[in-house]
Amino acid sequence: MSKLGYNQWILATITILVGLNLRPIMASISPIIPVLIDTVGINNQTAGLLTTVPVAMMGCFALLGPRIQSRVSEYLGILAGLLAIALSCTYRFFVDSVLLLLITSLIGGIGIAIIQTLMPAYLKRMTPENASVFMGLFTTGIMAGAAISAATVSPLEGVFGWNIALSIMAIPTILAIILFASGMPRIESSRNGYLPLPLKSKNAWLLMLFFGIGTGAYTLVLAWLPLNYTQLGWSRDASGALLSILTVAEVISGILISIFIKKLTDRRKPLFITLSLILIGLVLLIYIPSKLAFLTVIILGLGIGALFPLSLIVALDYASSAKQAATLLAFVQGGGYLIASAFPLIAGVLVDSSSDLTGSWVGMIIGILLLLAMCKKFSPRDFVVWY
Repeated sequence: MSKLGYNQWILATITILVGLNLRPIMASISPIIPVLIDTVGINNQTAGLLTTVPVAMMGCFALLGPRIQSRVSEYLGILAGLLAIALSCTYRFFVDSVLLLLITSLIGGIGIAIIQTLMPAYLKRMTPENASVFMGLFTTGIMAGAAISAATVSPLEGVFGWNIALSIMAIPTILAIILFASGMPRIESSRNGYLPLPLKSKNAWLLMLFFGIGTGAYTLVLAWLPLNYTQLGWSRDASGALLSILTVAEVISGILISIFIKKLTDRRKPLFITLSLILIGLVLLIYIPSKLAFLTVIILGLGIGALFPLSLIVALDYASSAKQAATLLAFVQGGGYLIASAFPLIAGVLVDSSSDLTGSWVGMIIGILLLLAMCKKFSPRDFVVWY
């Protein structure tokens, strides 16, 4: 019997639940930026920093993933990451300053980074023949968490205030801790060292850059889509609902990737379709954002939602063992998240200087065009990372 076979539905459910907790700490900020500006005194640059800090921490700690994995089991590391997220969300109940809000983002970002670094290797060790399917479920959970928090934080803020609206996100994290500890197999990771980062591999750098720019599209939209529509006269609840619709579309595309990915051995075709959807969505966002708002966010969501798991799956394709997977994913995610972390902050600077997000969307279009050129190189036969 395979490691997967004995309780696959429970394992799949818990995998999704773990992913569910990796984005609320960021996605819950953007719909209530105007409230935080009025009550805490943040500006748009600081609002961008609240997304940049956890993403940057995700990058820094992802680079340390192989070292962490060589010293701590993936099982215990994932539990520790969930605990850090739960603590950061809970502490937001007591926050009354910009500095403390940034500290919660820092702690939560560290927890997210540890989980995102160790979870792919854990899934590959737990179910080597279905790792791509479980990675799709994991990333689908990540996007679902963003959808739920984006849809609920503004209504919750209106009823209970922003502190409770942000701290209530700790509840699903505590549930994930309980279910992961009791329901997931405690598979011990190998303690016989780790592979060095593939710094000399041009293809590894290419995968990192691809993941970084693609994730930059995700972080940019996550941080600034609601403000884009409040500037156009939409209410905070309606703007947050648009972000939620976008993330629901991301979940749908993530599920589709999970279902069909094993049939698509050449990842270049789905990558091209995915990037084309993002490109169309960005053009609509610039030129006709209000009249076609729902269509715009759905197209963007379908594209971004597919690109995130595809980027990780493409990297996972070029690792033949759990150790290689941990090292390559650490490099790709580490450097990639550091690249992506700059996008929300730069957009915040642009908003403070010009009060407009058009420049940010145009810059993202240029990035997507670059990715379209890059994805042609991901041949299943000729593309090699480990020499």
